[in-house]
Amino acid sequence: MKKLFFLLGVLAPAAVAAQTVPHPLTARDLQQLRDVRDAHFSPDGQWVTYVVSQADTAADKNNADVWMARYDGTRNLRVTTSPDNETSPRFSPDGTYLSFLSSRGEGEEGKAQLWLLNRNGGEAEKVTKLRGSVQDYVWAPDGKRLALIIRDADPDSLTQVQRARKKTPPVIVLDRFQFKQDVDGYLNKQRQHLYVFEVATRKLVNLTPGRFDEYAPAWSPDGRQLVFVSKRGEDPDRHDNFDLYAIDVTPGAQPRQLTTTDVADSAPSNWSGRPAWSPDGKQIAFVEGAPKEQLVYGLHQLAVIPAAGGTPKLLTQGLDRNTLKPQWSKDGKSLYFLLEDDRAQVLARVPATGGKVERVLDGQREITEFELGPKGQVVVVNSEPLLPDEVFAFEKKSLRPLSKQNDAWLKTVQLGAVEPLQAKSKDGTQVSGFLVKPVGYQAGQKYPTVLRIHGGPVSQFAYSFSPEWQVLAARGYAVVASNPRGSSGRGLEYCRAIYADWGNKDSDDALAVVDYAVQQGLADPARLGVGGWSYGGILTDHLIARDKRFKAATSGAGIANVLAGYGTDQYIRDYETELGTPWEHTDVWMRISYPFFHAGQISTPTLFLCGEKDFNVPLLNTEQMYQALQSLKVPTQLIIYPGQFHGISKPSYVKDRYERYLAWYDKYLKTGTATAGGQ
Repeated sequence: MKKLFFLLGVLAPAAVAAQTVPHPLTARDLQQLRDVRDAHFSPDGQWVTYVVSQADTAADKNNADVWMARYDGTRNLRVTTSPDNETSPRFSPDGTYLSFLSSRGEGEEGKAQLWLLNRNGGEAEKVTKLRGSVQDYVWAPDGKRLALIIRDADPDSLTQVQRARKKTPPVIVLDRFQFKQDVDGYLNKQRQHLYVFEVATRKLVNLTPGRFDEYAPAWSPDGRQLVFVSKRGEDPDRHDNFDLYAIDVTPGAQPRQLTTTDVADSAPSNWSGRPAWSPDGKQIAFVEGAPKEQLVYGLHQLAVIPAAGGTPKLLTQGLDRNTLKPQWSKDGKSLYFLLEDDRAQVLARVPATGGKVERVLDGQREITEFELGPKGQVVVVNSEPLLPDEVFAFEKKSLRPLSKQNDAWLKTVQLGAVEPLQAKSKDGTQVSGFLVKPVGYQAGQKYPTVLRIHGGPVSQFAYSFSPEWQVLAARGYAVVASNPRGSSGRGLEYCRAIYADWGNKDSDDALAVVDYAVQQGLADPARLGVGGWSYGGILTDHLIARDKRFKAATSGAGIANVLAGYGTDQYIRDYETELGTPWEHTDVWMRISYPFFHAGQISTPTLFLCGEKDFNVPLLNTEQMYQALQSLKVPTQLIIYPGQFHGISKPSYVKDRYERYLAWYDKYLKTGTATAGGQ
């Protein structure tokens, strides 16, 4: 391996941490928390590169940088230091380059370009200068080429010169079935295509021009073909049937469709991971989605298909759990993948011909990424209830820390204990969740308690670090977190139990964990709060319309009158599949719009919050519920975050949101200190 003369990095924060007395965590402390992700090996297995993102409070934005850790754990080096984001670091196969994506020098446009850093020395070089933006890339096995996914330039966008002249923006003309998307806004004819880029000549060739979008490319071992994912047909807006395609890496070559079922294969919306070629190039592993009528509730199963095409073989059929991100073992005899289970996500393995699934790294944890090294090593990005995401080496059946980005921070804050729980719902269904004890907890006392509900609804609270829970626990609240029906991790039937029936069984399940906390003597039944974001906001609205026990609520980016969502948000395909059209199935739409049409039953003081530019669950839905409670003279407040989408990302707004949660709950739940168990 070439020496790293170019790296003038600094030691990881743990090495320079000052000794401090731990204090209860605050919203301001969370601005120092570091997000760690995207770990990848160098070709010789001696280094692991990863990305660290942290709030830049001075600029009020998040800044991501590339880091490297030696696999033996002896060094941690920061590779990039610019105020712009650097993401997706990858080593070239021969180890000459470290590549990454960055919008350095792109001004307000912020279009990501490909950069190469020669490890023999010198500055990083921007090697693409596109009007569009690089969305994804992968190195060819020969190290001389890269496959790029490039999003077209917006034909309606103004140039910097036009903006300077204050030219009137063009009229927006729409003719697509799905015409809006969160962050992207109104959808025009922009697409993203598969290109091949030659490192030596800087030549760029579009392999897939046309009207379709391409995702997740992967090279064949001989470098002659690429497999990718695309959603095609007469009108791709009207379906979610992603398929695998292969194409020869020559100009003018035509894609070959590999999968032909009506299910979504390696759909990017499912975070399934890119397809993976077997070492001998004869098979391709991918994640097969569920039948289209099951929508997001269906299972994602590991499958393989002959590289020449044919019938896919399911390797995890009957597992009744989701799988994602497959990788082949070096000998091609097995496949590693992430397995989602009840509150956990672990590393598993299955023979390439099918058979028993083995849990390689199990336990109460959430592994979001992994990679197999050239010498049989394994690295994972792992989180646990009291441990934020970090990069670990997995060897000798145990984890060895590599990134250590939050070690110093953890020494400065006090955290509440997190315990798993199971409670019985009204109909006897077992519901999983978590109970977080307040910092300074004393046995025998009852505490004001907040029920938090996750979004999705197809996701789950996992054995991972939750800043939100810990901010509440530091303020003296107990927290109960529920994975009601509709959550993933518990199998198909548990997940699809709320199909076209939102707010019914899942409301009972959410209340079951609250009852559990009260029965345990921890939660004060007179001081209960509730809240969530996205579907968590939706279910919050259902709960306060159906139950009087909550004295305070925070409802973020939710929708209570689902009729208002038709044509105003991005879920048109889901709506028409799950609910039917409003004019033909009005009874279904009215049933799941229960909170709005029963708003007169709400007496819970409620804080409503949303991003101004949210096209996922638009602001108008939040405004409707706010207006309803204003008309009813129920204490309420509306918080709008300017310029923000469905996810609030600006650091000052993130901090503001946590502080508003605390202030609202304090106002209505903090009637005094914790009470003795007998009171």
